This record gives sequence, C-alpha cells and structure tokens, in this order.
Amino acid sequence: MSEKTARYELLKKQAQALLNNEFDLVANMSNLVSLVFNELPRLNGTTFYRYIDGELLLGPFQGKPACMHIAVGNGVCGTVAATKKPEIVPNVHEFEGHIACDSASKSEVVVPIFKDDQFWGVLDLDSPEYDTFDEIDAQYLTEIGPLIFGEKAEIGV
Repeated sequence: MSEKTARYELLKKQAQALLNNEFDLVANMSNLVSLVFNELPRLNGTTFYRYIDGELLLGPFQGKPACMHIAVGNGVCGTVAATKKPEIVPNVHEFEGHIACDSASKSEVVVPIFKDDQFWGVLDLDSPEYDTFDEIDAQYLTEIGPLIFGEKAEIGV
C-alpha cells in the first residue's frame, strides 16, 4: 500500500468515526472539510458546493474566501456539475474557463457528490502546487464526500 493510499485509508476511517450517525448536514460538511484540509498535504482550499436552483452554491469550506455561485459548465466545479464525473486538473492555468477563486491555486480535483443517486453537489480541493492530485485522490474523495449525509457507515471496512 502506498503512503498516499494509507493516508486516505486513515482519513476515511477518521471521517467515518466523526460523521457516523450524525445528521446535521452543515455540521457534517464543516467537520469534513476541516478534517480533509488539515490531514491532507499541500492544500490551500477544501470546499463543498451544493447544487441548488440549477447552480452550485458555496457551502462550508476551509481556505481563503471562495466563489459564492458557479454556473453549471463553468470552471472545474461547473464542469463536474455538468458531467457528474470527477475532474483532476494538474495545471489549472491550462483548464479552459478555470475560475480563480484563489490566485495561489495551481492544481485541483473536484468530485461529484450524490445522495440517493441524485446529484447533490461537489467537493473541491485546491493546491498551491502543480500535479498534486491523481486517480487515488478522486477515488477516495468520491467515497469520503457522501459521508456528510450521516448514514451509518461500517468503521474498519
């Protein structure tokens, strides 16, 4: 197991323990972005965007102030809202239509979040370094993000 995979396995267990049987969505989103922001290296932003009234609306986050509204199809987050698939961006300056909420960001990973098979929003991680994220990040964040809904999760699996 790689160091990165081991870090994510631990993060997933921490998130499960923190959010298991907790049902306040704002509290859960707040705790999860704090956990991710503080436990993963090389981050300058961790943000939930909720899909409301046909756009992405800012939710709890850690980092510098973030964009409040993002149209579907705009930027990395809006692209994920349109495709419902993770985006791994090694260099945000090469991503057409990138929205620079924090000018220090150089790479980004955004994963869609689903609740009851319905698109709910996205989890967005930014880094001040190029090439920070890969498929391992996207895979684990896709699993960790929905834990905000407080569904009973088996710890240690």
